[in-house]
Amino acid sequence: MLIEFKNKIFIGSDNRKSLFDCRIPKDAKAMIIFVHGYKGFKDWGAWNLMENYFVDKGVGFVKFNMSHNGGTVDNPIDFDDLEAFGNNRYSYELNDLNIIIAETKRMVEQECELEIPIFLLGHSRGGGIVILGGDNHPDIEGIISLAGISNIENRFPTDEALEEWKETGYYTVFNGRTHQEMPHYYSFYEDFIQHKGGLDIEKTASGLKKKFLQIHGDMDLAVSISEGLLLARWTETEIEIIKGADHVFGSSHPWITKELPYDLKLALEKIFKFIT
Repeated sequence: MLIEFKNKIFIGSDNRKSLFDCRIPKDAKAMIIFVHGYKGFKDWGAWNLMENYFVDKGVGFVKFNMSHNGGTVDNPIDFDDLEAFGNNRYSYELNDLNIIIAETKRMVEQECELEIPIFLLGHSRGGGIVILGGDNHPDIEGIISLAGISNIENRFPTDEALEEWKETGYYTVFNGRTHQEMPHYYSFYEDFIQHKGGLDIEKTASGLKKKFLQIHGDMDLAVSISEGLLLARWTETEIEIIKGADHVFGSSHPWITKELPYDLKLALEKIFKFIT
């Protein structure tokens, strides 16, 4: 292994510390940077097994926690810092991704002395982030959206709920796993309005310059397959549908077995074919 570490600190948006993992095998033929989704983290469910799958096939793998996902450097799996979660914003996530891309390129070229392509892989909300953050990035070869979202604006409250959010300054969402009420401050929406032009997934996807792969399960209840079909249409690509697969492709947290969920393995096989 040329590089192998876990839970290394990086300085993310607003100078907040977060963690990332990296493994680059000696025979690396490509690199993947993985971006987790909403209320997600790099070690959720079977994501570590996903990393093993690619590294065993000679593909380097980087995954990281968004700086404001609610985790901490001492506890990257749960959400000890709800204040950070509440202060998150899409511009922060795009900035975090840029930081990790730059560090990945440095490790590949300077530490490993490799010339290999770098791909972005995003799950759920991360799928939208990799489209927005990867399209014009000169160091990115291709983009993979795994059950990725097609629209940001329609995920915000509207009408009276939006007015109430503005008035109170926050609203909360319940996390069924941790039983926490997780806040979203109104600054989240204000940041979206400020950067709206750069957060239009349809506009970006419609002019996408990178190679693109969209994978979706047809039983996804969290992000409808209709969103995946839209992304495929906008990018003029063929969507890869995993029949019977849910939003997390059969995974859950914690994932205690040593085998990949069947549906997730099918998705990873399609990704490996795409990048090689």
